[in-house]
Amino acid sequence: MIAIVNYGLGNLTSILNMCKHLGVDAVITADYQVLQSARLLILPGVGHFKKGMDNLIKTGLKELLDTVVLQDKKPILGICLGAQLMTMHSEEGEIDGLQWVPARTVRFDTEKMDGLKVPHMGWSDIQVQDQNPLWQGLPQNPRFYHVHTYHFVFDEPNQVSATAKYGYEFACAFQHENIFGVQFHPEKSHKYGMKVLQNFFEL
Repeated sequence: MIAIVNYGLGNLTSILNMCKHLGVDAVITADYQVLQSARLLILPGVGHFKKGMDNLIKTGLKELLDTVVLQDKKPILGICLGAQLMTMHSEEGEIDGLQWVPARTVRFDTEKMDGLKVPHMGWSDIQVQDQNPLWQGLPQNPRFYHVHTYHFVFDEPNQVSATAKYGYEFACAFQHENIFGVQFHPEKSHKYGMKVLQNFFEL
């Protein structure tokens, strides 16, 4: 079973519907026992970084997720804000994240945007950087839907599994051991998004 973590923010129903479309048993939950017994986890997210961290802490989900992800090594996929929450710190609210991956979440640098508006909203090609299992069966530069004002900056470039360009190149996907994150929305990205989720489910 796939557990979609419900901490009060995120595109929960869209992700659940995509799981059903792929024939995968999935549930939206904040139940500790369900999260512990699930085969894989998805950490979604739409909204403000500080609100997301506050919700994870207040509900006790942060402590539980630290255990199942860092100790039990259960695979988890972060989507958009969910992936940003995995980083060390965010400029959005100037608050620490889950600190699972050696990266920061920073706002797009408007001085480098060539007049482009922030947030980055719409379809963008990504440049695959490695043989990450999420990209199996996809073309070299698949196209995904993005909606974000902040992005990841990694200390270790080898953990970046894909980049995209909006004004300048930025990391849009990563893997650190059992922890996967994508800045784009696979649940809104049609066939390529479905393939990314299917690849994750087949881990």
